[in-house]
Amino acid sequence: MKSASKRKPRPLANPGPLWFSTRPKNILKIGDVARFVGVSPSVLRSWENLGLVRPRRARNGYRGYTPDQVKLLKRARFLRRARGLNAPAIVHLLRGQGLLRSARASSSAGPIGPRLRSLRTKRGCSLARVAASIGTSIGFLSAVERGQMTASIATLRKIARFYGIQILALFDPSEDNPRLVRPAQRKRLEAGPGVRMELLAWGNTILEPHLFRVASGAGSGDAYAHEGEEFLHVLRGRLEIALDDEGQYLLRSGDSFCFESSTPHRWRNPGKREAWILWVNSPPTF
Repeated sequence: MKSASKRKPRPLANPGPLWFSTRPKNILKIGDVARFVGVSPSVLRSWENLGLVRPRRARNGYRGYTPDQVKLLKRARFLRRARGLNAPAIVHLLRGQGLLRSARASSSAGPIGPRLRSLRTKRGCSLARVAASIGTSIGFLSAVERGQMTASIATLRKIARFYGIQILALFDPSEDNPRLVRPAQRKRLEAGPGVRMELLAWGNTILEPHLFRVASGAGSGDAYAHEGEEFLHVLRGRLEIALDDEGQYLLRSGDSFCFESSTPHRWRNPGKREAWILWVNSPPTF
């Protein structure tokens, strides 16, 4: 009688967290991480746009996640499901708990914190005075000056108004009008979790054009207003914009919108992917 052939044991299809403890240096692909964490790959990509995680990139472009990043993502999932927080709020909370490093400022923009601190000290103002004037806490304003947190568009507008400047000045566009601006030469400003403003041209007294990149769930924060007019064109994704005297509008890719800047307005990205908006202020009073 022939002996039964021995079969090699088949590996588990989903070994779970134990797999990490036995092979801590293994890097996981986005599909595996999505199953472990319990969210879709699109959610992971939107969290990446917000700076929640920064997976490694292979030469073929595939994302690779470490076990520590998976732990952080599971924490984010818990905050979303158990506490009902949206993605920007999760990033803000994790940074406050010291579990997440602040996003690095773009090299073309320079750190905004030292500029704000310089403005305050030159005017002889205390943190308490500035915080009270713009309606925020001393701790938050101090964290912004130290580069540990980023302020929303609405908060930056309040800060700029307090110092009698425009948000444009925070980009430090000291050079003359370059006429041609390559993508790598753009001035960039992080304006709260998940919002990046890229200045497309400067030195022009009529127009102030930006590319706004807004992650899923991110937005301006509170409503704000200023002088002038605004034109925006949605290049990709969606944008929800509310005008206090008219109501709310949902813009999709290809849509354009124009309004008076003096109307209090606020906006957010209600979609599942990052939105790109060509945003023009005229004159540069933003």
